[in-house]
Amino acid sequence: MLLNPNKTEAVLFGTRAQRKKVDTSAGIDITGAKVAFSSSVKLLGVTLDEDLTLDRHVTDIIRGCSYHTRALRHIRPLIDLPTARMVAQGVVTSRLDYCNGLLHGTSKRNVERLQVAQNTLARTVCQATWSSSATDLRKSLHWLPVQQRIDYKLAVVTYKAQSTGVPTYLASLVDNYVPTRTLRSADQFLLCSPIVKLVCSRKAFSVNAPLVFNALPYNCRSARTLSSFKKLLKTHFFSCAYGPF
Repeated sequence: MLLNPNKTEAVLFGTRAQRKKVDTSAGIDITGAKVAFSSSVKLLGVTLDEDLTLDRHVTDIIRGCSYHTRALRHIRPLIDLPTARMVAQGVVTSRLDYCNGLLHGTSKRNVERLQVAQNTLARTVCQATWSSSATDLRKSLHWLPVQQRIDYKLAVVTYKAQSTGVPTYLASLVDNYVPTRTLRSADQFLLCSPIVKLVCSRKAFSVNAPLVFNALPYNCRSARTLSSFKKLLKTHFFSCAYGPF
């Protein structure tokens, strides 16, 4: 097995105190090739930094969204609203939604930065001024805010894993809540919430999935099909973001 060190990246994840205990100056030896440690790596389009804050990943998302939003602004007077909305969702919103379940638990600042990007896109699609209410524009477009989109994605993935057992590597991380004795919560379709102490562990799917799923109303958790779950979930998050219909 041969390894090209120029095309290979290595990163050491952990807290700053933990990383100080490891000497990374010499890199890591893999099959005789020396690979230097970097502060971040890109895997399947997601930039993972050594602190797992996802700050750099959010920066990359905003950079891509800003570029395509500016391009859409140039052609917006030439297309109608349905076409502009379709382009925005296919080119820009898809970037906001890509692997956004990983952003659950990220800093409030990162969520706010992504929200600004979505607000800018909404104003561009609606050809609104900068002083226009982004909340009203998003509501008219029927777009969930960034935080609700993150929770929506995580909830859907959790429902699929819990109800179908697919994918198995995620289904093995969630367990139904079974109390040791008969309680009213036994038939509430809840998931077990593991107790963790390490900061990095709180970013795991096994921790965030039950946190989001258990916070949903009973009618969502007890949905019998994926389509009905998505419909109820969208209604729930839309009401949380913009108030009842």
